[in-house]
Amino acid sequence: MPEFLNQHSGALTVIFSAVVTVSTVVYAVLTAVLVAETRRMRRAQTEPKLEVVTKARDEWIAFIHVYVRNIGLGPAYDISFDIYAESGGEGAQALIDDFTRANFLRAGLKYLGPGQELVSGYSQMTERYEQKIESALMFVVCYRSAAGRTCQENFRLDFSEFKGRTQIGRPHLYTIAQNLEKIQKDIHHLTTGFRRIRADVYNSEDREKERKQWEEHRKHRAEKSEESS
Repeated sequence: MPEFLNQHSGALTVIFSAVVTVSTVVYAVLTAVLVAETRRMRRAQTEPKLEVVTKARDEWIAFIHVYVRNIGLGPAYDISFDIYAESGGEGAQALIDDFTRANFLRAGLKYLGPGQELVSGYSQMTERYEQKIESALMFVVCYRSAAGRTCQENFRLDFSEFKGRTQIGRPHLYTIAQNLEKIQKDIHHLTTGFRRIRADVYNSEDREKERKQWEEHRKHRAEKSEESS
């Protein structure tokens, strides 16, 4: 064995050097991948992410709002909105006019924190329904992260998705809230004397009167029993 190693020491040195070189290259690649992944994770944990969605109101599905949300973990700065109709003509323009009654969609926002949500003005779909339901709007949202990175998001809102949607009854939370409001009003009216409780009161005078009537009834029965005997 020693003789073999001595005879082939040069070749073994080359092989060992090659293995070390390959291991170094693999380690360097893995380190670069890990650094890139760490950078992406840090960015995901500190940067904003805006989304624009449409949703009908829970209590009345004919009223549609646009919701702007920051679903990221960092704040968004200097937010601007560019809204235009992709299809729909007058119906799409009516939707834009309704939504942009909330001025932030026209003037933009200086700041939107993580988890924060803003709601546009509403559009009543029962008005110009045939035109609105065939409309599609584009929202181009530009904003800046805390690190100064500029972001742009494009959102296409297709209102034909609302075709055929119906609602049976009212949402439970909305119904509970309404009933609690009625109970609050009733209690307020009672405590302020605006209304009075309708109740039949049974007092000591009523009990005394009832006792006398019962005694007279027993006396009358006793007299009739003596006469019959």
